[in-house]
Amino acid sequence: MLDKPKQTLLFILNDAPYGSERSFNGLRLAINLNEQDRAKTQIKVFLMSDAVACALVKQVPAEGYNVQQMIEILLAQGAEVRLCKTCTDARGLTHLPLIEGAEIGTLDDLAQWTLAADKVVSF
Repeated sequence: MLDKPKQTLLFILNDAPYGSERSFNGLRLAINLNEQDRAKTQIKVFLMSDAVACALVKQVPAEGYNVQQMIEILLAQGAEVRLCKTCTDARGLTHLPLIEGAEIGTLDDLAQWTLAADKVVSF
């Protein structure tokens, strides 16, 4: 029996790392799907709007979840994480240190990832 090819899942996150929990829930799902069978999934995460702050280092939330750690887990699992350059520029974040492995991307990157994805999930 032939193995199914890897399924590419693109997560587009739009909300700030803390507050609404939308980005938190998107990351939770991405991690969980990756843990189901990493050999069969390729996770890509594109951070837009206020979600670009999810990839900043030195996050110290008062309690509860830590988005920085969640992104670090995804990166360690082999996921790709990019931030919208237009969004980081608009928020003055482009030159701040990012979580190691996260990269500034462009709308062209998002367009290519979207066309190549088997599924797109937006939070």
